[in-house]
Amino acid sequence: QVRLVESGGGLVQAGGSLRLSCEATGFTMSSYIMQWYRQTPEKERELVASIGRYGTQIKYADSVKGRFTISSDDEKGKASLQMNSLNPDDTAVYICKALSYGGNENWGHGTQVTVSS
Repeated sequence: QVRLVESGGGLVQAGGSLRLSCEATGFTMSSYIMQWYRQTPEKERELVASIGRYGTQIKYADSVKGRFTISSDDEKGKASLQMNSLNPDDTAVYICKALSYGGNENWGHGTQVTVSS
């Protein structure tokens, strides 16, 4: 059974950093594209960062380029999102998604990130 569990969210002041983790079980992570989305009640779900097998094909939303870094450890089944220079606009629920190269999607439940000004 595919399972994604996010951790690492919390409350941080503007300018601070957080590191999110997504632990993946029940599938071979190297067969999937791992993605981080974020969601707020006011905005549509936004794709923040994406990483392909063995750390290839890395992409970022323009809003986080230069501040966020996505990484993955396929052997350990873990994807991470290092977030630096956080600002209040980054406040959201951050959700991990595994997308197979055949198009199957699996989502985690998310972790809350709150950035105070």
